[in-house]
Amino acid sequence: MGPRGVLSDPQRLLVYESDGLTQYRFPPAAVVLPGSAREVRDVVRTLHGAGIPFVARGAGTGLSGGALALDGAVVVATTRLNRILELDVANRRARVQPGVINAQLTKAAAPHGLYYAPDPSSQSACTLGGNVAENSGGPHCLKYGVTNRYVTALTVVLPHGEMVELSTADPELGTLDLVGLFVGSEGCFGIVVEIEVELLPKPEGVRTLLALFDSLEEAGTAVSTIIGKGLLPAALEIMDRATIEAVEDSVFAAGIPRDTEAALVVEFDGVEGGLDAEMSEARSVCLECGAREVRTASTAADRDALWKGRKKAFGAMGRIAPDLLVQDATVPRSRLPEVLARIGEIGRRYGLRVANVFHAGDGNLHPNLLFDRNDPDELARVEKASREIMAVCIAAGGTITGEHGVGLDKRPYLPMVVPHPVLEAMGQVKAVFDPTGRCNPGKVLPDQYLPGNPSAPVGA
Repeated sequence: MGPRGVLSDPQRLLVYESDGLTQYRFPPAAVVLPGSAREVRDVVRTLHGAGIPFVARGAGTGLSGGALALDGAVVVATTRLNRILELDVANRRARVQPGVINAQLTKAAAPHGLYYAPDPSSQSACTLGGNVAENSGGPHCLKYGVTNRYVTALTVVLPHGEMVELSTADPELGTLDLVGLFVGSEGCFGIVVEIEVELLPKPEGVRTLLALFDSLEEAGTAVSTIIGKGLLPAALEIMDRATIEAVEDSVFAAGIPRDTEAALVVEFDGVEGGLDAEMSEARSVCLECGAREVRTASTAADRDALWKGRKKAFGAMGRIAPDLLVQDATVPRSRLPEVLARIGEIGRRYGLRVANVFHAGDGNLHPNLLFDRNDPDELARVEKASREIMAVCIAAGGTITGEHGVGLDKRPYLPMVVPHPVLEAMGQVKAVFDPTGRCNPGKVLPDQYLPGNPSAPVGA
């Protein structure tokens, strides 16, 4: 790899000790920066032969501690594999390397009237390889779905260094959907070195509104009512007052009144015919549910202004506290008002600032617990509050993650939502790909289900 391809200076390794979830910090033994798929293969073969664990890492924007180097692991960074290899306009496909930034693919496809649908809030920084690992969603996943709907083929390097091509299921050939298995495996099955994705034609029309409410519960009720009316927006996003204040105090200020308790972004897209009627009905629902003001936009500039606060919310959180723990539980839409109220109560009981900004349309909550990790007492309260929030969401019929993944952070909660036989089956699948347990060690599954543990299930 040469001296520029291997980092071992402790000062330079600081960059890689954490991801977007800054609560956890593990400096890697080293960082390797391959520049091609073959170099990834050779690096993994070398690490496998030496018995050294490794973890793949893209932009480091993950929010579950999924790309951290536990057990003295080496980080294999894919940031230099950043080329769009092919843009097949006729078949609406693209072939890319894992280090391509999400938004760059849409930018490249835009002149051809196409775009890439999954749009995480970090899309200006996150990589497609990381999106594949986490099966990432985004504000528009309500209508368009998440990453696994758009990945059609993968080239991956397995933990022992073999490079293989994976495809989706073919009923005529009787093949397995190995792409579906790999997408969302959180870097535990190997490293993606090439991705084939489906592109969509740009919608003919887009309409966006911003509704301002005096309570978070009223905004949650509006979300359930809009869906209950049979409407299918492309996006339904909520920010609470703490988030709005952080945004308005930052360079990302979007002009939202600071005394607004909840801001709801509603967006429709598709053929022009019918969009105005859908917007009108959604506007009426918001007003009936208590909105004190509804702003609408039809031009791209106006839409960007309405979206500005939501898209930049996480970046503005640093004005409130040096650290945040963002949770990622998902609950039924009908339970949003009561769950949001319970989260607020938990924050007050533990004396913590909680800022909510989330994908309300599919009930994917993102309560941000803001704290200073240098304060041991505050950190302990954050951990207790986090567990209570998870329990509340599970009790409401929800689950522990909607798009951020389990990673390191949510491992203790996994048995709360996944029964023992299923965890055993998941351990067996992990053992098929990674029998020695050296690929992204210590993630997702509790220790007793991981390969290499004496009590772990044996792979087929």
